[in-house]
Amino acid sequence: MPAPLSASPAPAAAAAKPEREALSWSAGLLWVSLLSAALFFGFLASRPLSNPDEGRYSEIPREMLATGDFVTPRLDGVKYFEKPPLVYWLNAGAQAVFGPTEFAARFWVAVFAVAGCALTYGAGRALHGTAAGLASAGVLATSFLYYALSRVVLLDLVVTVWIGAALFAFILAVRRPPGETRRWLFWAFYASMALATLTKGLIGFVLPCGIVGAWLVVARRWSSLRPLHPVTGGLLFLAIALPWHVLAARANPEFAQFYFIHEHFQRFATTVHGRVEPFWFFAPVFLGGLFPWVGFLPSATQRAFVTPSQSPRNDTAWFLGIWIFLIFAFFSVSQSKLIPYLLPVFPAAALLLGRHVSELWMKDARTSAATRAALGIAAGILVLLGLALLVAKLPSSAAGVAAALRPMRVVLALPLLVGAGFCLRYLAKGAFRPAVICLAAGWALFLAPANRVGGYLDARSTKTLAAALAPKLQPEDIVYCVGEYFQDFPFYLGRLVDVVGYEGELAFGIHAEPGRTASRFIGREAFFERWQHGPRSYALVKRRDAPDWFSALPQAPAVVAESSRYLLLTNQAR
Repeated sequence: MPAPLSASPAPAAAAAKPEREALSWSAGLLWVSLLSAALFFGFLASRPLSNPDEGRYSEIPREMLATGDFVTPRLDGVKYFEKPPLVYWLNAGAQAVFGPTEFAARFWVAVFAVAGCALTYGAGRALHGTAAGLASAGVLATSFLYYALSRVVLLDLVVTVWIGAALFAFILAVRRPPGETRRWLFWAFYASMALATLTKGLIGFVLPCGIVGAWLVVARRWSSLRPLHPVTGGLLFLAIALPWHVLAARANPEFAQFYFIHEHFQRFATTVHGRVEPFWFFAPVFLGGLFPWVGFLPSATQRAFVTPSQSPRNDTAWFLGIWIFLIFAFFSVSQSKLIPYLLPVFPAAALLLGRHVSELWMKDARTSAATRAALGIAAGILVLLGLALLVAKLPSSAAGVAAALRPMRVVLALPLLVGAGFCLRYLAKGAFRPAVICLAAGWALFLAPANRVGGYLDARSTKTLAAALAPKLQPEDIVYCVGEYFQDFPFYLGRLVDVVGYEGELAFGIHAEPGRTASRFIGREAFFERWQHGPRSYALVKRRDAPDWFSALPQAPAVVAESSRYLLLTNQAR
């Protein structure tokens, strides 16, 4: 079984003492924070919010600010209890400071992305030394899935950082002797679980507790729990996580059944949310999401868990392995699967990979066949991607997009090709350090501007149509979303919209307060009557759906604005 725990620092950390003197904790943390901030905040507001997720998680905070109600989340004016409110509160604060902008909406996601790298650096340094901490932070920052989700207003990256903070605090706490440092680390464990619970619900403590429990069983380390500080830690957890749940339940009698049963247990155990995927769904997500470092995974795993005598290597490796396996298994068994769900395994994977990369770096010896393969395959993929960017042709229907993207092709392809080229050159000489630097730099310099390109390729945004409508709109005018609720449209308009022929995820809130919603969420017949005989109205509809909704009307609506995907229509020509 894993080697016994000790209250003394890990051997690797102890051996790194001269290294710590060369780069202090504060200096290392500052460099990690500055470099990751440059990566995650660069081009942050360069594209519109995407539908539906970014629109949803930006509109709910906007409505909180407008109504002053921070207990009951509302989406387009109806109750929305699918998630707890911590990210809504943070987002609302950013909007209060910066205004209702893309930068404000994504601000806290970028902050947490930086914090995740800083935490991974700190944990890696404490467990394995400075080089491992720096390498682990670099691996996490440039892993494809972690970076991609740092650009999107979602809850998954935030809950990933809280879960990572809890588990890092735990594994560091059990290595410390009784005393103030151990107590504070355990309090951080409890507080981080509470904040994870306020971010995305019960998984905030179920997953960390499950991982800790499984590790204790496998490693037989029950004695290392004393003292666990369960009373003060438990009170801290409740003080953070409980108040909102109590207030929400008191203000909304229907809250408990929907939030706990429908959104937690039914989401996990049934197909009610319609997100069914095969059991193996997360395997390619994990492997692809770790690019460009995934090639190091086999050798890193072997080095971490098995010595030449085939005995387990250390307790930390087992903890990280159980962390990855349990979360992977949990969501694989779940009947509801989405790509971002797997993100909480990435801090553990980054630490596992970062330790191995740092060992290769410190040796600086001629690279092994496995190392050459890992770097060579990654560099080859960068070359193929760079060439594809230069020569690929978009369909004729996307001629406008192709023209807009033409200047960006070289900007995106150049770092890939140059970085990969130099990586392969140094790899041929057996020089690991410059090879890995070139690979990481080329990939990072590609990622940052790639965020801007995403705006050209995503036709789901309604920003341009909202901008065309806003100067014309009067308070008494009615705005409809027809056939679907386009979630970024109210955010860009700064007001609620009426919805025609659609309930979807709004169904719970619509039926929870029929007296408030019946006049705003209507069917086809009521819409036709209002459109023909009511006040001036505007309707946003998908271009492909417009004939079904408007061709039967005696008078054709006037087009106010249009995009490749949408039409914005009015019943009164100006």
